[in-house]
Amino acid sequence: MSVIHLKHGKAEAARSEDDAKVRASVESILKDIEARGDAAVRDLSEKFDKYSPHSFRLSEGEIEALMNRVAARDMEDIKFAQAQVRNFAQAQRDSMRDIEVETLPGVVLGHRNIPVQSVGCYIPGGKFPMVASAHMSVATASVAKVPRIIAATPPFKGEPNPAVIAAMKLGGAHEIYVMGGIQAIGAMALGTQTIKAVDMLVGPGNAFVAEAKRQLYGRVGIDLFAGPTETMVIADDTVDSEICATDLLGQAEHGYNSPAVLLTTSRKLAEATLMEIERILKILSTAETARKSWEDYGEVIVCDTHEEMLAVANDIASEHVQVMTDRDDWYLENMHSYGALFLGARTNVANGDKVIGTNHTLPTKKAGRYTGGLWVGKFLKTHSYQRITTDEAAAMIGAYGSRLCILEGFVGHAEQCNVRVRRYGRRNVPYGAAAQ
Repeated sequence: MSVIHLKHGKAEAARSEDDAKVRASVESILKDIEARGDAAVRDLSEKFDKYSPHSFRLSEGEIEALMNRVAARDMEDIKFAQAQVRNFAQAQRDSMRDIEVETLPGVVLGHRNIPVQSVGCYIPGGKFPMVASAHMSVATASVAKVPRIIAATPPFKGEPNPAVIAAMKLGGAHEIYVMGGIQAIGAMALGTQTIKAVDMLVGPGNAFVAEAKRQLYGRVGIDLFAGPTETMVIADDTVDSEICATDLLGQAEHGYNSPAVLLTTSRKLAEATLMEIERILKILSTAETARKSWEDYGEVIVCDTHEEMLAVANDIASEHVQVMTDRDDWYLENMHSYGALFLGARTNVANGDKVIGTNHTLPTKKAGRYTGGLWVGKFLKTHSYQRITTDEAAAMIGAYGSRLCILEGFVGHAEQCNVRVRRYGRRNVPYGAAAQ
């Protein structure tokens, strides 16, 4: 395999050191929230957000007043985006059926898809007000018919962001809190004197939010382990450097540690993209953030063949994979580890982030190897049930069960089966013969 790195990102050892610092800080803060509840949340909000309202939960009147501040066109756009997310989530929900089958005469097995009963949705917003994240978590949970949906977002420039609050309310949130970061995650998962704990946490966030979710997993469910935004562009000479550079920097502006990788079979395109990135960074209003991300986490990799690019792409397992080649459908058929694919030059990650309808909460840090992103099914639990409806089936299954329990040494288990054989078995039931 001939793979050439024209640009490397930050060394893995340095990234691990950063992660260790975050872990220790989050652990200490979560312990404080668990011990002191509302008082800890208020102290943390004052410290990190300079925000200390009478109540972190917004009243219906406050929500209405904030929504009235949203411009008519912005409200129309929010509603359009939510409609796309709801439509796709509903189509996904409709594909999930409760089932019941008779696997043997008198043996009925089935499963039911039951919503998680309470969900906490975190919507980032300290640096950029992430209006779209409310659609992805709150509206999708609403389609799943979660009975209690609470949502939290940090203040933006010292107050609740009207557009984010509008998106939460329109999405179906039953409780809305203006809280950021670890204090929001901790309060929703652990509960406080005024906030009832939830069963599940969802939503993206910075490194501290991601680490808080990781440490709380098990105590509550989570959607996935999400780190900083990642993007990969897979391109050949069918596209130009402007579109490649734009797609890379368009995601690098998320934060100071957002990996962006160009994977190409064209050295000419790779070198031109590096030059184009420098040109765009001189005029991009978010260049301070995007440049830091690109310098520390950007990569340019040149391969000889599409097969080599496929192997590298599956190994990196990036969150967003923009494919612009002469064989986009081939990548769709053969990619197996990623968050979401964006196929063709007409498509772009920003549309997926904001409006097209697929969910933008996606696996990062190679988690695409074992999970997909947030979707309506994440809010549903598939529970099985069993029913035996005839004496004959009870005796026949009981005979098999008894012997298999004894095989493992579980005498008490075997007796559960035996009592059914004695109770429901008859001489004309050939369970013994069937089990021989």
